Amino acid sequence: MDSSKQLQQDEGDLLADPTIYRRLIRRLVYLCITQPDITFAVNKLSQFLSKPHTGHMIAAEKVLRYLKGTIGHGLHYSANSDLLINIFSDADWAACPDTRRSISGFCLLLGTSLISWRSKKQHTPDHPQKQKTSTEGSHAHVK
Repeated sequence: MDSSKQLQQDEGDLLADPTIYRRLIRRLVYLCITQPDITFAVNKLSQFLSKPHTGHMIAAEKVLRYLKGTIGHGLHYSANSDLLINIFSDADWAACPDTRRSISGFCLLLGTSLISWRSKKQHTPDHPQKQKTSTEGSHAHVK
């Protein structure tokens, strides 16, 4: 699934039988355990379980095609890799077109092996006029 494509609630017509879509997403969620590279797409697709549309099913089928093309990929842990810890984080800053909520996350690697990650949708939408810099936030606690 293209991360620049913003799925919305009304993507085509409602599916006649939403149970097929729900079953597919449930199976994709299970696959996320060993294929964390599909987690972003599966998270987006799971937000439309109550009323899936044809556009959502088309996007889910793209994830299946990706999985078919990467069947030999997976998590690989090597005993010979460097024992350096790397942490990466990112946020999309209110990119959800329906709620304007942000998603932030991090991943932790030991050498080249993923050992932990988390992604979370924030509870409140970001309002640029209310955002503080980290310095302003830390000074607010000192006062």
